[in-house]
Amino acid sequence: MIFRIGIENNNDDRSIAWALEHPGCFAYGENSEQAQKNFPPAAQEYAAWIARHGESWLDDASEVEVIVEEIFDAYFITPIFERAERSEETYMVESFFVRDWKPLKPHEIERALQLLAWSRADLLDVVKDLSAEQLAQTHPDERWPINGILKHIGGAEWWYQERIGYPFPEDEADVPDDPFERLRIVREHFNFLLPGLEGIHKVVGLEGEIWSPRKVLRRALWHERDHTEHIRKLL
Repeated sequence: MIFRIGIENNNDDRSIAWALEHPGCFAYGENSEQAQKNFPPAAQEYAAWIARHGESWLDDASEVEVIVEEIFDAYFITPIFERAERSEETYMVESFFVRDWKPLKPHEIERALQLLAWSRADLLDVVKDLSAEQLAQTHPDERWPINGILKHIGGAEWWYQERIGYPFPEDEADVPDDPFERLRIVREHFNFLLPGLEGIHKVVGLEGEIWSPRKVLRRALWHERDHTEHIRKLL
């Protein structure tokens, strides 16, 4: 099966191979060559994940052929939109691929809603038996405890929707502080929002970065699946 990928370099000192037609499918590497090499097993795991839910979108993924469509080098900018080295004052501009310009099709939105539901179920299953003390426990060399990671996932998903002008609540200050309530309310709005994005030609430049519904979906699924695995490793 052919997977068309975009390579993003320099993202937190690593490269990411993104499956451009399959949101939530990605692989990491120390560089672009390693990310591309790591992609086939990641694609097969992704296909198996879909199959476990009774769907057959990727039944022929036993053999993976990779075509690199585009390479993007992430970079940092200052508040006045000048390129600069990474610092506390700079912002990383992440990948926007040519395919991200394309509006979402009906079958892509239908599948996205399923993928989001499975991803959220995986996340909640990982943390379902944790006590309040375990959720709040700190870990060496980690920025947040697990409840902080959960808050981060919900906050990032709100931020992604805000990038294209559809946040709920409208003010970030009104996003619930409780991590599980935050996850719930932001995801409910995302599920409501997605069907209305069908066929929408919407590309937004905001704070030096380009966004579209397709990029938001790509990033949201990556972010939740990535942090679910992150929590698994902590446990």
